[in-house]
Amino acid sequence: MASTSNSQSSIQDDDDQEEEIEHFDDFTLASSWERFISEIEAVCRQWLATGPKNLVKKDAVCLDFSKNIYKVRSELKYAMKNYSMEYYFEPFNDGKVADWISTSHDLQQSFGVKDFLVIAPQSASGVVLDAPEASKLLSAVSIAMSNSSSLWPAFVPVHDPSRRAYIGIQNMGTIFTRRFEADRIGSQVPIKLMHLEGLYELFVSKFAYSTVDLSMHLFKVHFRMKLTYRTLPTDDDPEVQQESEFLESGGHSEFETHNKIQWDDDCPWSEWYSAEDPVKGLELLAIWSERTVDSSLDMAELENASPLEADKWFIFPNLSPHLESSDGSTIGFASQLRLLVNALDSSLGAQFMEDFVSAVENSGSDNMKSSAVIPPPTVLDRVLKDLFHEDAEVKLDFADAENKNSRAIKGAPLESLFAQFCLHALWFGNCNIRAIAVLWIEFVREIRWCWEESQPLPRMPTNGTVDLSTCLIYQKLHMLAICIEKKHQENKEHPDVGDKKTSPYIEGKAQITKQSSSLLEVTEDSSGERDSLTARNDLGSHGVATSLSNSEQQNFASPTDTKLSEYIRMGSAGVVGSTMLLNSCQQMHAPFTQDPPLMTEDMHEERLKAVEAFGDSFSFSAQLEKEILSSDMSAFKAANPDAVFEDFIRWHSPRDWENDDNGELAVSQAKAGEVSKNEWPPRGRLSERMSDHGSSWRKIWNEAPSLPAFKQKPLLDPNREGEKVLHYLETMRPHQLLEQMVCTAFRAAADTLNRTAFGGLKLMTSKLGQLCLTMASTLKSLQRNSLSVDSEIIEDLTRLCVIFEHVEKLLTVAASLHRKFLQAPRLSEAIFSDFYNFYLPKMGTGSGSHDIDKSQEFTKKQQIMAREKEVVASMFTPPTANQSWRKVLSLGNLLNGHEPILREIIFSKRDHVSGGYYAGSYAGGYPQEIETYRMYLCGTSNDLRVALAVASCD
Repeated sequence: MASTSNSQSSIQDDDDQEEEIEHFDDFTLASSWERFISEIEAVCRQWLATGPKNLVKKDAVCLDFSKNIYKVRSELKYAMKNYSMEYYFEPFNDGKVADWISTSHDLQQSFGVKDFLVIAPQSASGVVLDAPEASKLLSAVSIAMSNSSSLWPAFVPVHDPSRRAYIGIQNMGTIFTRRFEADRIGSQVPIKLMHLEGLYELFVSKFAYSTVDLSMHLFKVHFRMKLTYRTLPTDDDPEVQQESEFLESGGHSEFETHNKIQWDDDCPWSEWYSAEDPVKGLELLAIWSERTVDSSLDMAELENASPLEADKWFIFPNLSPHLESSDGSTIGFASQLRLLVNALDSSLGAQFMEDFVSAVENSGSDNMKSSAVIPPPTVLDRVLKDLFHEDAEVKLDFADAENKNSRAIKGAPLESLFAQFCLHALWFGNCNIRAIAVLWIEFVREIRWCWEESQPLPRMPTNGTVDLSTCLIYQKLHMLAICIEKKHQENKEHPDVGDKKTSPYIEGKAQITKQSSSLLEVTEDSSGERDSLTARNDLGSHGVATSLSNSEQQNFASPTDTKLSEYIRMGSAGVVGSTMLLNSCQQMHAPFTQDPPLMTEDMHEERLKAVEAFGDSFSFSAQLEKEILSSDMSAFKAANPDAVFEDFIRWHSPRDWENDDNGELAVSQAKAGEVSKNEWPPRGRLSERMSDHGSSWRKIWNEAPSLPAFKQKPLLDPNREGEKVLHYLETMRPHQLLEQMVCTAFRAAADTLNRTAFGGLKLMTSKLGQLCLTMASTLKSLQRNSLSVDSEIIEDLTRLCVIFEHVEKLLTVAASLHRKFLQAPRLSEAIFSDFYNFYLPKMGTGSGSHDIDKSQEFTKKQQIMAREKEVVASMFTPPTANQSWRKVLSLGNLLNGHEPILREIIFSKRDHVSGGYYAGSYAGGYPQEIETYRMYLCGTSNDLRVALAVASCD
């Protein structure tokens, strides 16, 4: 019984123990602080298990200033307070932490860490203001890191936010622990800490046993330094501002170079506007690589060293913030082209340009009246004076001033009158439709005055043929300039219309008596083909005729044989090689001919429509060419009295004369006088189209009189054609004017920018070429002369303005860099290439600024070669008296009198694990040498930030 009772009692005890185990309480989570640690540990374990690359795919956010650093965030709660814990990591960088990386986080640079945690309260300040709370918070994070076997350093922001102060801790396994502390002195930096010697002693004091006379102790301290220098912006130079005010008040500078106030005075666009210098200044980084310093005396020597002794130099430009915007706020060609496109949109549907001048009386023009401002008459007079009365000797070789790709745009050449008008219109008022209408009406009035007074049309050629690849207004102005010149020549040659002219026979008789056979020896080769009425490049071509006046052509009228002939030869320009006349066996002479009548594009279109209407294109073409053909035939008869129709064909259209095999032999024998009458004329025949006796050419030949060109009625009536041109200019529709202005303005603006000197940068040259091709493709819709109210065309033009603005900004950067690096072209090209690749994604993102990420800044630095250091140093010109008084120099390492704007120093001390203080607790797996002390100092004489990291053995 006793045994039974004992067994029952033992069973009951076991049940009680099991019941106690089932109701076990984990006292490690009993307090809120312990639960807070558990929550931190759980979050860290989750981040560790997920891994950096998977975190990037999930909810990690990339930092704005760096594309390589990401962060994830978790919210925690402890003691009625909310905290946020952020994990910063670099998923694609497994290497060693590098110094002086501009895209590094501030804590990475300060403490030399890679991945780290930051835990901070969710408050307005974002920092822990209570010291005990900060210590307790850091302890909780440290315990959680240890429990989760994480080696991440953790930081807690403390004190005032302006101090950027942190405390931190890192578990480095089971042996070592690193503690971090950072703080900032915002003002009144002690004089001792302004110099390298004092900063060195500050670092040594953290581990030296005695602080007495640290300069006499020798410590192996590793030292690295980076100095940042910045050129003084020209806009902030008071001396330049004073000089500008002096010149504006009417003073004169002693030297001509002092008159150059703006940076772009020698740029081609400076005639129209002054662009802001996109490169506000240059920043130079002088880096001293790691070296060992034994005492503070070494630091004193380093402070007196020249920046030229630095191991590496890097440079990058400080760019204007306006480069990041694309809202049209920047003044340039692109902004004005936008306004011109708006004017084109406003012109659709109007009948005459005068309607916009009187827009006040018109109905529905109230909105336009409020915004369309017309400049005062003085501005209008100045523009017209520049167009018509200045720069009389303007180069008319337009091809040299144009980009080869811009010729595909149907506009006017840059230096021409209409192109200059369009450029002036961009800046006349605010380029509204009313201002353009006022300017155009006065422009046409000035052109009519030139016509009526027979004054040369400025900026327009007075000869040559009409270029049909240009816009119609330019073609009309070119024709008008030629008409004015011909009208002027007629008035000069015939001042008295009532004077009687000498008869052709008497003039020819007088020429016979002169016997000036030397005039017949013309050296030009006239054996070229004349297959068309408009392409003759030898003797008797239209180019020769235009170079000689009527009186000069008369001097060439003379007989060809040694004995007087009963025929009178007039208007001969010389013999045509070895070609002989078929009937008389005499040398053929090429005549002077009249210029063909000029035709503009619309005249050609009317002619083609007439050809299509008549059906038989060849016969009607010959009928339309009758006047030209008859003139040429008359001139040929006068120069060759014995000629027949076949001779004219042989000279004018050689392809319509078919020679036999022995034809050339007969011609050569005839020239040598060895051929008999039976062997002449040489065997040959007309082509099939010319052999018909009823052909239109033969009829014209039979009807054409024998008259030299100077006795014929002119083919071009300058009075009639000139009035037609003026009628076209005075009555053209507004949208026809504006569409040609848009094309010409884009072309002229691009050609102006193309003149910029930017050192031949290949990327910029290629971009300008692409811009011209894009413009040619977009502006084709305006070159059809059938513009309708189509919003898509206006939208395309607006997008083209955005593209133009981007290229214009790139060009200003290229020009500014080229001027600053004239002696170092490699740097100019390298910096521009970096900026081009940075800016390229921003191009074509739309006209709104919301499409551009303004948080990204261009910070890529370019390393300077040793041979380029002197050139770059010369850019930091010594400060003037007005600049040097601003602040007292307090730091060393001056560069041509320039104090570094920022000094960054890293002190470090390393200890060996074996044989040192840490040898007793050393375990395998750790490096033989660890960085026990590290201090990062950053700032100037008025601002100093210190970050200290100390590794200890627990």
